[in-house]
Amino acid sequence: MTLPSSTYRPIVLVVEDEPLQRIMAVDLIQEAGFIAVEARDAAEAVRILEKRTDIRLVFADLDVPGSADALKLAALIRDRWPPIHIILTSGRYKRTDVSLPADTSFFTKPYPHDAVVREMRRMTAYTI
Repeated sequence: MTLPSSTYRPIVLVVEDEPLQRIMAVDLIQEAGFIAVEARDAAEAVRILEKRTDIRLVFADLDVPGSADALKLAALIRDRWPPIHIILTSGRYKRTDVSLPADTSFFTKPYPHDAVVREMRRMTAYTI
């Protein structure tokens, strides 16, 4: 059963190693009416995904540090948690530079906030 949008707020996992970029992403997500959960790298994101069943979307910087970048994280999400939607961002790469898993969106930094919010709402079917 889907709850009315006034009570249902999708949860977005933000994966960003740069503290200021993470704060800005969390602010954007919360201002759009979503609930944000934070991870500094792909390993932390996986730990969160393993513990929580309520994450609906992952919003990740392509260049997170560690043994897995966001492309590997996205592929893992597709394998283990296929219903979760994914948006990747990068200030270093363009959309044409990367091969994305199915149902993954991409925005080049600085990303247009209104377009990101529209895509999040489309992916989660969340309206306010």
